[in-house]
Amino acid sequence: MSSPLDWDTSLGEQEKRPALQVGPIRGVLPYDGYRNPLTRSATTHRVSMTLATPATNGQRKLYHFDGQREMAVALEAVLSPELYHLEVQLPPLSFIDVNGKERSHSFDLRITFKDGYRRAVFVRNGKSLQKPQTQAQISAISQAISEPFADDMVVVNGDQYTRCYRDNLLRIWNATMSPDEQLDRHVLERSQQTSFWLIADLITACDCSKNAVLSSIQRLIGKGLLHVNLHAVIGKNSRIWLA
Repeated sequence: MSSPLDWDTSLGEQEKRPALQVGPIRGVLPYDGYRNPLTRSATTHRVSMTLATPATNGQRKLYHFDGQREMAVALEAVLSPELYHLEVQLPPLSFIDVNGKERSHSFDLRITFKDGYRRAVFVRNGKSLQKPQTQAQISAISQAISEPFADDMVVVNGDQYTRCYRDNLLRIWNATMSPDEQLDRHVLERSQQTSFWLIADLITACDCSKNAVLSSIQRLIGKGLLHVNLHAVIGKNSRIWLA
């Protein structure tokens, strides 16, 4: 049995531990990424969660993410009604760097839309994206992309996914776990028929409990039918408007 001291990073450099293995979860499809990122890190919070997509017929599947920013990008994708399939920790893609050497890159995510279009997602922090070597790497990788790997790639600045933004995405995603289409139609109709400025105003205009309407509003935000400032905590005093 390992000692707690084996995991105490305050004691300096420790023996590298293997990635955490998540065993079978009843009713959940297993993780199928190329690599397992669930290693110990002093700078990054690894994330493991279950998500459902149309590709899995609504059944949850296990996903591992390098960090919270990658998780947030995935949540945005899952919330989009255009999403069909989500993949993470993809197999290495070979490319030729500016010095003519063959290298490889593993994309954080790949999104397949309902029309079959496939998009590879490159996530980095803003400081890294400003570096000339990173820009050269991105250019070389983009030139190496071809079908069937992906139709295109996008570069995402992870800095835009602030803690508040990520927390809001999680709240919205949690609200989608308890769907109520009838209530959502009612709230959307009221939003189109009444005047409001704050979430509290829209809640008052609806004929349901405050908490139920707030959850519905969060689901409608996730669908892009209502808008709110996602960089501030979503609450009853939040400014809200129609898409």
